[in-house]
Amino acid sequence: MSTLWRNREFNLLWTSQSLSDLGTGVASLALSLLVLVETGSAVGAGLVGTLSMVARLVIRLPGGVLVDRYDRRRVMVICDSLRLAAFTTLTLAVFSGQVSLPMILLVTLIDSSAGAVFGAAEDAALRSIVPVEQLPAAVARNEARSYGTSLAGPPLGGFLFGLGHAVPFLSNAISYLVSAVAVLRIHKPLQGEREEHPQAYGAALAEGVRFVFGNPFLRALLLIAVPLNFAITGVLFTVVVALQQNGTPPAVIGLAETIVAVGGLLGAVVAPALQNRFSLPCLVRGICWAAAVLLAGSALLISNVGAAVPLGLAVFLGPACTAALFGYQAAVTPDRLQGRVISIVMVVATSMAALAPTVGGIILSSWSPSIAVLVFAAAVVVSALTATFGGGLQPAVEPEPAEAALK
Repeated sequence: MSTLWRNREFNLLWTSQSLSDLGTGVASLALSLLVLVETGSAVGAGLVGTLSMVARLVIRLPGGVLVDRYDRRRVMVICDSLRLAAFTTLTLAVFSGQVSLPMILLVTLIDSSAGAVFGAAEDAALRSIVPVEQLPAAVARNEARSYGTSLAGPPLGGFLFGLGHAVPFLSNAISYLVSAVAVLRIHKPLQGEREEHPQAYGAALAEGVRFVFGNPFLRALLLIAVPLNFAITGVLFTVVVALQQNGTPPAVIGLAETIVAVGGLLGAVVAPALQNRFSLPCLVRGICWAAAVLLAGSALLISNVGAAVPLGLAVFLGPACTAALFGYQAAVTPDRLQGRVISIVMVVATSMAALAPTVGGIILSSWSPSIAVLVFAAAVVVSALTATFGGGLQPAVEPEPAEAALK
């Protein structure tokens, strides 16, 4: 059997998107720095980050319908073209001294919205270019890409911004050009045949929702992922706040976040080995219980940066779980529903995580950081109990071969 490393289409897409993701990480920091330099407004800089997250969340569901309705290759190229135009315009504006906060916000909106649609198309197309048995490994490699670029992007963005305020935006524009060319060079079709008379948006989205919540495996995935994402986000927020309250230098606080990101990157590297050794139900149950114990352990170290180590170990286990779950999801979901199903799962799985800092702040206003961490760890116990006693994790059907799905 050929390995994933010999899959031309996947490696072409993965390599180009590694560059594109790195460019996004570079630009995300540089955009905030540009606002601070041009306006001196910390509120404006924060608005850039908030707008980016909100746009990605809002566009995710309609983006899922879009990539199931139209040619995914064309959608991806259009998204890259929009982002290329946006950052080329911003680069020229910075060079000429004509940049403004509204322009920066508009570029952020275009970049985040197009990025969300592109991500939905890429995830949906994975099943078309990767054999079923290699889907978990492919998801694990995408996880490694995400953690790696999130680690390297911001420092590189700061360095390039120091060389010249327009340099990081020019670099990001070039990354989108490379991405568009790479997508056009993929030979395999990225989807099956499209419906001659596509459903209306509401009906199409409803079909995706019915598929997700009508499938025992996907229901179990959500019941496990929602508390787990909520807890990990909440514990990281609590650790950062606790370190700030203890007068920890900002550089050390940044080290805590780096520890967590490195844990995820290393976990993504070893994820295929864990998947080969353990069955999907065993892997998910073990990871959930281990994460519950590790997050509770952070409560004992909450007064120093060591609290990030158990959190990093918990995140280390995450990519194997994510790869196994989403690899199976990609295999059992019909091609025509891939975009909608992935988008619905991602929105539901991450929506609670967005509330975690608010919940953490409420708890911290009345109790100690250790109590807050234990509350979040208890949420992981909910995931662990669901994984242990729920029956949905046991695969009920054999995945349909990708070749058959594309006929």
